[in-house]
Formats: sequence, C-alpha cells, structure tokens
Amino acid sequence: MRIARFVVDSDPLYGVVEDQKVHVLAGDPFFQGIKPTGQSHELDDVRLVAPIIPRSKVVAFGRTYRKHAEELGNQVPAEPIMFLKPNTSVVGHNEPVTLPSFSDEISFEGELAVVIGRICKDVPAEKVPEVVFGYTAANDLTARDAQRTDLQWGRAKGFDGSCPLGPWIETELDDPDNVGIVTRLNGQVRQDGGTNELIWSVNELVARASEAFTLLPGDVILTGTPAGVGEVREGESIEIEIEGIGTLRSVFRR
Repeated sequence: MRIARFVVDSDPLYGVVEDQKVHVLAGDPFFQGIKPTGQSHELDDVRLVAPIIPRSKVVAFGRTYRKHAEELGNQVPAEPIMFLKPNTSVVGHNEPVTLPSFSDEISFEGELAVVIGRICKDVPAEKVPEVVFGYTAANDLTARDAQRTDLQWGRAKGFDGSCPLGPWIETELDDPDNVGIVTRLNGQVRQDGGTNELIWSVNELVARASEAFTLLPGDVILTGTPAGVGEVREGESIEIEIEGIGTLRSVFRR
C-alpha cells in the first residue's frame, strides 16, 4: 500500500495511491489507521508533499556502504556512524531545494528511508518489522565543504531542505535488504546500487538507532548511500528511484 501526503487547494491530506488515483483518508494514518473517506482525486491533479514530517527526528547513518566510504577516501567504520537531521530539513517530491549560501559543494546521496510506525526503544533486529510503518526514498544532501571543516555534521547534513523524502510511503516492501537504488543527475545515471551492498542490514540499522533514541511514530531512519555520489548545482535536478517504491525528484535553486 502506498500512503501519500498531498495538497488539494490549500489543506494537506493523506491518501492511498492506487491506479493513478489517490483515495483520501480520514485523518492521520499514523494515529487513526487507514480509514478511506470514499473521496478520490486523479494523481496528476494533486500536489504531492513530503509523505511525513517527523514530529521528532530523522536519524541518519553514514558510511554503511563500503564502496561509498572508499570513494570519499574514508575507512569503513567498525560501527555505523549515526547523526541527526532536523525536521526542518524535510521537503517533498518535486519541491524546490534552496542551496545554502554557506556552501559551494552540495552533494546528493540516494538512500532507502525507513518510517517508524509506533513508539519503541531497544528493538532487537529480528523484531524491527513490527515497528516499521513503511519505506520511502530519501536524498541525504550534504555540504561537503562544511563536512570537511566542521567538527560535527549538523550544519553539513541538516540545513533546510537537506532531506527530500517521497514520493510516498510504501508499507509493503518484500525484502528491504535487496532493493535497487538508482540516482540520476539531469537524467544521467550516477548511482546504481542496492541495499544488498549494505555492511549492516536495514533491520540492524533501525535496531542501532533504537538503542540510542526512543523512536516515535513518524521518525525516519536513513540507511546510507551506495557509491557514485556527486555535486548538484543550481538549475539541476536529481531523481532517486528505489525498486518497489517509486521515484523522488528534486530541483535546486539559489
């Protein structure tokens, strides 16, 4: 099932995407369940927005793919590197991203994102599916120059618009550890990998996040990016296609 958050006229709504239509839900499915209203819209007639604005946090992991660590000249860490992105970093499908004035080196990173469905803490890896609401595509935009100079990654990874999510949440993904990730810059393939290359499994990463933080409904976990990252500039576009989910598109401006 694909759960979208969208706008008709001015009010954001939730809906189920099926057969190029979006069927409106009553209220927030994270707290009220899947309750169709009987109303529907053509998908092309609505504006998709971020499928979730985390009430709490985005927990992200870095250097979880060996080849990506190597392409940036980094060693593979003994433990996954964990950092936070604020909810103000989140934007939706096709929404413009304003490149930050403090950086001249913004890099794209296509990733599988996990959306948490209920409050949880210290979840064993084998029980992670019980706390997952679904999955979506993410772009962990990074100011590489700030990442190199700052002692921590808050500014480099957390600027406004640095976490595009979408286009919707897929609640049923057969095997999160075996989905393809393709990133295109202006239509040209730059990343072509998949979660089968992860050093730690998706469930292990969510379990690690739950060791450090109480996870709340709507929290998002970014699982890291495969090799092939590169810079994006004003006027360019990025498409991140994740097998079994869909394609997230972002455009960039100054």
